[in-house]
Amino acid sequence: MSDKANAVPAHRLWGRVFAEVGSEYPGIEREHRYVDALAMELVREPERFQVIVTQNLFGDILSDLAAQLVGGLGVSPSANLHPGRAGLFEPVHGSAPPLAGRDLANPFAAILTGAMMLRELKEPDGAAALEDAVRAALAAGITTPDLGGGAGTREVARWVAERVAH
Repeated sequence: MSDKANAVPAHRLWGRVFAEVGSEYPGIEREHRYVDALAMELVREPERFQVIVTQNLFGDILSDLAAQLVGGLGVSPSANLHPGRAGLFEPVHGSAPPLAGRDLANPFAAILTGAMMLRELKEPDGAAALEDAVRAALAAGITTPDLGGGAGTREVARWVAERVAH
């Protein structure tokens, strides 16, 4: 769990709720980090972290930082999940308004977000098909300019769709 309770007293509520709810799940290891220290640790050792519980502002910042560690916003899926409720699935970059209609946006983040949603909907085969197609596109060099390729959004998306269909 991440907050900034050492500088923002209102964030102490996060810590109390995290401890209270966490006590209901004794099998899950819990840790606390101030958001600035967590950002540094994410850069140094990202594989340590499976789930980060935080408020929206810090989550937005940390997700952009983590996205850059794996190739940028164009390849980073995202989901806001609440057990027992509907989730919100969107690429880390959101709708990327500056790229709209220009055939430049990398569709991998949206496709991988779809895979996350399929997994959450208990459709692992569909999720795996999307993930495999994205891996194949990367291996074949079918990428948008942000990843060094020369393909546009539509071409990459079409290639992935055809790969999934076969």
